[in-house]
Amino acid sequence: MEYWIDLLQWPAMALTVLAAWCIGSRRPGRRKLGFCCFIASNLLWAIWGWQVQAWALIMLQVCLCAMNLRGWKKNTAMEAG
Repeated sequence: MEYWIDLLQWPAMALTVLAAWCIGSRRPGRRKLGFCCFIASNLLWAIWGWQVQAWALIMLQVCLCAMNLRGWKKNTAMEAG
């Protein structure tokens, strides 16, 4: 099981890079995809961090996830109005 959790760092990294790319888009839909990717990567990084007992990393992911949810909300409001 540890082996599989250890591998999570690679899709987490890939999702983080993809998310950063999408967030820079002018299209609200693409930015929304970026926020989804960021939130998924936050979850993967937190799971990986739990296995290696990287408590600061987990706390960072919780904070970043909160900021991504805020960004999602602001992006959705811009789309509607």
